[in-house]
Amino acid sequence: MRRTRAAAAGAVTVSLMTLVTACGGGSSTSGGSNDSPKTLTYWASNQGASIEVDKRVLQPELDKFEKQTGIKVKVEVVPWSDLLNRILTATTSGQGPDVLNIGNTWSASLQATGALLPWNAKNFAAIGGKDRFVDSALGSTGAQGQDPAAVPLYSMSYALYYNKQIFADAGITKPPATWDELVADGRKIQAKGKSALGAEGANLSENIHHVFVFAKQHGGDFFTPDGKPDFANDNVVAAVKQYVDLMAKDKVIPTGDAEYAQNQSVSDFAKGKQAMLLWQSASANLKSQGMSEDKYGIAPVPVQSGTPGAGTQVNSAVMGINLAVFKNTDNIDGAKKFVKFMTGDAEQKILNTAYSSIPPVKTVQGESVFSSGANAVLKDTLATSAAALPQVADESQFETAVGTAVKDLFADAAAGRAVTTESVKAALEKAQQQMPTK
Repeated sequence: MRRTRAAAAGAVTVSLMTLVTACGGGSSTSGGSNDSPKTLTYWASNQGASIEVDKRVLQPELDKFEKQTGIKVKVEVVPWSDLLNRILTATTSGQGPDVLNIGNTWSASLQATGALLPWNAKNFAAIGGKDRFVDSALGSTGAQGQDPAAVPLYSMSYALYYNKQIFADAGITKPPATWDELVADGRKIQAKGKSALGAEGANLSENIHHVFVFAKQHGGDFFTPDGKPDFANDNVVAAVKQYVDLMAKDKVIPTGDAEYAQNQSVSDFAKGKQAMLLWQSASANLKSQGMSEDKYGIAPVPVQSGTPGAGTQVNSAVMGINLAVFKNTDNIDGAKKFVKFMTGDAEQKILNTAYSSIPPVKTVQGESVFSSGANAVLKDTLATSAAALPQVADESQFETAVGTAVKDLFADAAAGRAVTTESVKAALEKAQQQMPTK
């Protein structure tokens, strides 16, 4: 895939707030009991360059778990385009897995269904304690003031990847630190016949992640402090316009990228067709496509001015994958054993290395392998300049509505239609009208 990790995928046609009394989960014990479960079903998200890559990464670890516990794990790697709707269907039908990966931005939305096991003090104690996990990862595990709905598994952040040779050919000696610098560098690159910056204009989750960051940099938020949607406030409108203007006005994103939704921009970068890529923890993905680490550099995502940090210097969402348990599973003890295994120090090192992500477990994140090269930039971003997306019950509907609005604005830009403050505001007002009413 690209691990679009914390990403929402496809249209959400089910209102989560109607599911509060629903519960899901699997009944896959094969005759086992809570005391002696024999089998678990696990829905894994597509983290690697393909589903087959994920199977090759995960199966040896699942075999290891079976050898240690006697519990067999039946894994299905679910594409991001299907995962959220699959989960929502499972919450209503009761026919789901025992354990599943969820994008961390969905935590509060899925928590509102009532289907997931709450990670209270007792449940955290069964996997080694809540204090094993870094605060930034715990901040995207559910609504504030409630027990987390999931446990952090992989942490990621956005970074700017740049092709060293294309930069050198254009006479650029260092990566851009601000958006003005990026636009100026982009024009130099285009003058040399290369594409400047890639985007996934038709990918709803990618759109959300970027406009969330731009909103933070403009001092804006998509929701009020009490959780009500506020999509068309002046700061958010300015933020969305600035992002779309990278194609519409600044011309550094190719118009063809308005139709990209299947990580084509990553492939373009890996093939040397474009100079820059804004992506989450991309190293493993690029390597799988034949791009060696010496061919590209990695830098923090640009800010409006100065350097990344808190407040208006935020330059990434806190991205990541969480591990959740359907609370009506027949294998509750086995499920918790599996979560403990997957979040244990040994597995955290293996899995996060395989996916070029950052371990959310403190002891592993502190190891030198996660503090050098590309990992150093990602780790620093998570620690100092990343913010959690809104942990509200309607977050997944927000991703769909606003992500679609941005997609439509990119389509306007690609077609040569004007993208104005007024058209952006109208698109965001329309998106807000699609949100559930309380």
